[in-house]
Amino acid sequence: MGIDDSSVGMTTRGSLRVRFRISVPTMTDFTLRKHPVFSPRKGPVMICVMDGVGIGAANEGNAVHLARTPTLDMLLNHWPHTRLQAHGTAVGLPSDSDMGNSEVGHNALGAGRVFDQGSKLVGRAIETGSLFQGQTWTSFIQQVISAHTALHFIGLLSDGNVHSHIDQLFALLRRADQEGVQRCFVHPLLDGRDVPETSALQFIEPLEKLLADISSKPDRTYAIASGGGRMLVTMDRYNANWSVVERGWNAHVHGQGRRFPSATAAIESYRQQHPGLIDQNMPEFVIEKDGKPIGAMNDGDAVVFFNFRGDRGIEISRAFDEDSFHEFDRGQRPRVMYAGMMQYDGDLMIPKKYLVDPPAIDRTMGEYFAHNGVKQLAISETQKYGHVTYFWNGNRGGKFDEKLETYVCIPSDTLPFEERPWMKAAEITDRFIEELRSGSYRHLRLNYPNGDMVGHTGVRDAAIQAVEAVDLSIARLMAATRQVEGILIVTADHGNADEMYELDKKGGFKCNADGRPRSKTAHTLNSVPFVIYDPGFAGEYRLAELERPGLSNVAATALSLMGYEPPEGYDPPLIQFS
Repeated sequence: MGIDDSSVGMTTRGSLRVRFRISVPTMTDFTLRKHPVFSPRKGPVMICVMDGVGIGAANEGNAVHLARTPTLDMLLNHWPHTRLQAHGTAVGLPSDSDMGNSEVGHNALGAGRVFDQGSKLVGRAIETGSLFQGQTWTSFIQQVISAHTALHFIGLLSDGNVHSHIDQLFALLRRADQEGVQRCFVHPLLDGRDVPETSALQFIEPLEKLLADISSKPDRTYAIASGGGRMLVTMDRYNANWSVVERGWNAHVHGQGRRFPSATAAIESYRQQHPGLIDQNMPEFVIEKDGKPIGAMNDGDAVVFFNFRGDRGIEISRAFDEDSFHEFDRGQRPRVMYAGMMQYDGDLMIPKKYLVDPPAIDRTMGEYFAHNGVKQLAISETQKYGHVTYFWNGNRGGKFDEKLETYVCIPSDTLPFEERPWMKAAEITDRFIEELRSGSYRHLRLNYPNGDMVGHTGVRDAAIQAVEAVDLSIARLMAATRQVEGILIVTADHGNADEMYELDKKGGFKCNADGRPRSKTAHTLNSVPFVIYDPGFAGEYRLAELERPGLSNVAATALSLMGYEPPEGYDPPLIQFS
């Protein structure tokens, strides 16, 4: 997929000069022109994203297959539908072995085109050396060397390639050593979500070995200083639970938390004490030597949050960057230099310093609507609110036009998702229908997080209930669509609940020592459904024959159904008109 008519340009953003693709005319024209053939329905065009609901093999590990889904079954049997690619190069990731995720999926849905994403951009910046030539990196290195202070790396330790990649951390560590940094501490956050649920030692052990190898030099001290599971430590998002960030802050910055002689010892001890504990839920730990935390932060230190994905990097970045901060008591705040791998919110400048420019996503569908007086609504619960706003709008915080956009966030539960797999599907639907019936909007979009958030727990039966809750909600959306004479597009951003057990190379289940299938918590490489529910359909269009349809084709499809000609450079619609 991608854009055939793009050119290449250069930009200097922040501290780094990078090459990027330009897919817009020199003078951007935001005028939406009337579709030459199709006249829109009386009501609005809506997009429903079933987060984490993919199309997988029909087996006992597929919660989507096992769920009772009369609504989805009816849609797929009676209305125009197809499958969309939602991973790999189809959403801007380096290769087709890379699973999709909610960030890149919603970027593609909202932008109508494919942009190179964080993992690919960071990998290229490391490979070319441009990251290490940027002002942020060079100033950090100069600071810690001249002041004889420490360099710290905080971030998700895995090869999931959704928020980070271990190879990128290793490249940063080796470069720091090469440039003469004497003291360096890593604060790894355990994954178990985008990778197998108890795979932490697969990443901790090679990290400990690398740090030990570097530390074998007489003037080097490289070590793990603190850590914990990503869902309990540091990586909160959308202001859902600031205590998560507080725990991380106290462990990483102050060295406060249960102490262990090594990260391996911490993981093994927690697992022994809490059988069944998965990595993402592991409590914080602090590494000590001679009765003291080895890597607490001090004035003059430099800190890099090495995740490239933005949603779970914003809150910890605020804690480091903001002078006026009231989310929790930071205690004695050390005067450190702080940077993210990327800038996570370009409008709010979070963080102020960063190593690699984020993707320059422009001309999103929402931006076109704002320029053409089209009122729009975006709604989800806390866990996915930013996906139908921030990510949908090209990693842009805030609104394009306050008068034309309504954003609604339904507060998420703070209980474990497997305990309430229905989450806030009913409340989202209630509010969505209320807003729909007001007649105020020409475009509405919503996200049901259930398939993804419950899928990440690895609890298959809960994921089945999650999918059923979404199915019930979509039935209500369809009834409301008929009432307003609109069109409802139903799709997903990536797979998750469609594979709740780990698969081997032959398609069978990997099993634990007790013979039970091994739970899977990561996203999948499966395609996702796309359905058009159009009660007024009279044969005006049919599915287009595209070589590899993907999420980026949805925007042009929605615009066409709204009676607009898709903007220049957008990936083609999934329909063609008779």
